[in-house]
Amino acid sequence: MSPSLLPPPVAAAAEEIEVSVVMPCLNEARTVGRCVAKAVRALEEMGVSGEVIVADNASTDGSQILASEQGARIIPVSLKGYGAALQGGIAAARGRLVIMGDADDSYDFSNLQPFIERLRAGDELVMGNRFRGGIEPGAMPRLHQYFGNPLMTGLLNLFFRSPIGDAQCGLRGFRKDAYEKLKLNTPGMEFASEMVVKACLNRLKIGEVPIVLHPDGRDRAPHMRSFRDGWRNLRFMLLLCPLWLYFIPAGLLISVGLILMVALSPGSLRLGRVALDVHTMLLGSLCAILGYQTLWLGFLAKVYGHYSGVLPAGRVIQKMLMTFTLERGIRTGLAVSVIGLGANLWLVWEWLGRDMGPLDIPTTMRFALWGMAALVVGVQTIYSSFFLSMLKMNRS
Repeated sequence: MSPSLLPPPVAAAAEEIEVSVVMPCLNEARTVGRCVAKAVRALEEMGVSGEVIVADNASTDGSQILASEQGARIIPVSLKGYGAALQGGIAAARGRLVIMGDADDSYDFSNLQPFIERLRAGDELVMGNRFRGGIEPGAMPRLHQYFGNPLMTGLLNLFFRSPIGDAQCGLRGFRKDAYEKLKLNTPGMEFASEMVVKACLNRLKIGEVPIVLHPDGRDRAPHMRSFRDGWRNLRFMLLLCPLWLYFIPAGLLISVGLILMVALSPGSLRLGRVALDVHTMLLGSLCAILGYQTLWLGFLAKVYGHYSGVLPAGRVIQKMLMTFTLERGIRTGLAVSVIGLGANLWLVWEWLGRDMGPLDIPTTMRFALWGMAALVVGVQTIYSSFFLSMLKMNRS
């Protein structure tokens, strides 16, 4: 029987549907029909009760008609974007297992069995791996193959301890109940990264299967823009990784700053031909202050992510929030501020005691730098405590 004569899989009752194949589509008239036909045939040959959904993003080339003729259910999605289209299609999917992939014929929808088998075996997210399966000549730009995709995958594995070898692969399967826990919402190309990042953060069971990437069948440029979408993916990963965006830089800045300040407090220090003195100590104080401010920003970002549901709750953050009160923050900040203010007032007293005459500049500067750093840290603590209390009040 010709694929075009097959009854649409959606004719089955909702409770009978096991697999939904979802394809985002924006003017894919040359290829969407072939992709749908392959998926319909694959489901039939495996004896799987399923459906094929084309999430159409307002195509103007008749893609909807061609896909429908091959047995797809068309879901119009008005909000523009790769992620928006997929979210609309997945929301309409009635299968407990979902397989998503582009409708440009670069992925082989006739080979869905490995994804279904891994999902049936208990994996919650199954990624295709093009580097293990093979990339045909002309299927992927060299910039993406040898730099972009390995870089993004490496950063994702570093930031989120992911076991994935091809984080940007668009052909992937997942259990719909697991997908719904992730609460994905990015409308653009970063949707692919959002799914993997949140799957890692929520500790889903992730697997991989090798797939072959074929040259796409388009007669136009792809919708993706390398640098724009690459930056959007990187930006998204950083926003969801306070450890690398805030805490690691903060730790380095504070460590370097305190080492310089402590080492130079007794006096100048010579390292070979290089002499370190009060100016280097000034740099150390700036590093320490900047590190402390970055540390607070990271903590506030983590709390906001926890309260908004973007980041899972961590035990450390939960314990800190349970013990934190605005009053404790104010008392701590005031204590540190008083120490800093006292140091500076002592310097003024010394200056007055010399009839406002000259002071020993290096010694005075070293003492003043500790006072300045303490004063800034104290004030930062007070105002950050107020902001944190506002977050907690909004949560309540």
